[in-house]
Amino acid sequence: MNKAIRRLWIASACVFVLLLGALTYIQFFESKTLMANQWNSRTLYDSYGSQRGSIVVGGTEIASSVPSNDGYDYQRVYSQPELYAGLTGYFSSIYGSSGLESAMNDELSGNGDEQFYDRIAQMFSGGKTTGATVELTIDPAIQQTAAELLDGHKGSIVAMNPKTGEILAMASSPSYDPNELSSHDNGAVIDAYSRLNSDPDNPLYNRAIAGNTYSPGSTFKIIDAVAALESGKYNADSVIDNPQELQLPNTTTKLPNYVNGQCSTRTQATIEWALAQSCNTPFAQIAMDLGQDKIAQTAKNFGYGEDLSIPLSVSPSVFPADMSQDQLALASIGQYDVKTTPLQVAMMSSAIANDGKQMKPNLVKSVKSRSLSSLYEFSPSELRTSTSADVASQVKDWMVNDVDNGIASGAAVNGVKVAGKTGTAEIGSTGSNNAWFTGFAPADDPQVAVAVVYEDVDAVTGASLTSPAGKALFEAVLNK
Repeated sequence: MNKAIRRLWIASACVFVLLLGALTYIQFFESKTLMANQWNSRTLYDSYGSQRGSIVVGGTEIASSVPSNDGYDYQRVYSQPELYAGLTGYFSSIYGSSGLESAMNDELSGNGDEQFYDRIAQMFSGGKTTGATVELTIDPAIQQTAAELLDGHKGSIVAMNPKTGEILAMASSPSYDPNELSSHDNGAVIDAYSRLNSDPDNPLYNRAIAGNTYSPGSTFKIIDAVAALESGKYNADSVIDNPQELQLPNTTTKLPNYVNGQCSTRTQATIEWALAQSCNTPFAQIAMDLGQDKIAQTAKNFGYGEDLSIPLSVSPSVFPADMSQDQLALASIGQYDVKTTPLQVAMMSSAIANDGKQMKPNLVKSVKSRSLSSLYEFSPSELRTSTSADVASQVKDWMVNDVDNGIASGAAVNGVKVAGKTGTAEIGSTGSNNAWFTGFAPADDPQVAVAVVYEDVDAVTGASLTSPAGKALFEAVLNK
């Protein structure tokens, strides 16, 4: 009998120790993860019981918490909602949070590590926890310009300071109203989310950094040009064959040259001229000559394949591996399985603009507690050296020539030296394209680098939208 009791006692003690250990582990090691989980409704209800911090652009609140009389203490409200939805995201009692509402939740809810002493002070004073204010690097005038340029189209625009990495504009179209998802009317929220989530145009995506990534088209030729110069096998005087069709190795497929520029007027071309006219066949030959490893490494040097937080999570850009030569030829002109985000394309141009140094992009300018003490202030940070200053300078000159004498002439700004590159990525066999422009200005003292993409347009429409959008963005920044 005593033996049986002893075994039962030992078993009970073991269970107690295991339970105590599990509770201790959850309390001390998993609590922050569980609290941060967007599906943790208790956290959300607690958040509605305290004043969540504001998200601010240019001194104006674009997301704030106001008193509510409907069973919650506060209601989350978004001003200019569609202009900033891709950045703020939503804060919902049903669907959790997205965008900066999720990425900066600790700070906005007042639960950040840096806000510990504020929480202690509020506890002793009997006050409720108040979240911090998050101020963004976004320039409201540039953001408005970007949104107007995208109006009525699917696509995205990113503008950033190439010297610091500060993101000046990040627009995604179509957009949505996050107030619909942050309402306290659960039925209305469910209906709104169902409508938005089933919309084939995917308004809930922030196309600048996530969702369906894009083929970069001929903007990728900038990376080819860098790889060519770095290899030592090519220089500014190199001449490459420029056939109107290039037979791809071990296939019956012929790669056509670009037909809307002047590629058909020359059977040979320098890299500068081929870049300005966006000729396909010279760059395909360069890539096959240099090999997959060199092109892949150069793409990696500009950020392809990297997980990035700005603090929003950015989908990694992809340059495929294990390609045959014919596949490499297609990849070299930004087709095949090459995928990227507009932010990555803007970062590529920024590195060229900034003497080969790629700065870490960032959306957050500062975070301030309710007592206005600074919890975070933006400081420029170099992400990597993408290429040498000499190579960047040469490619910069070629991009300036593209605007002065090539097919990116629509981006020209009077009295300003502008660098640019267009791109066209075919979508299936329907004749539709994703049309691109990327570049920076002034080329001799860059203040802004941009990436513009319009989805599902024909070649003529794309050309009429992309470079002029670049011009409008440059003027919006330089005329401030």
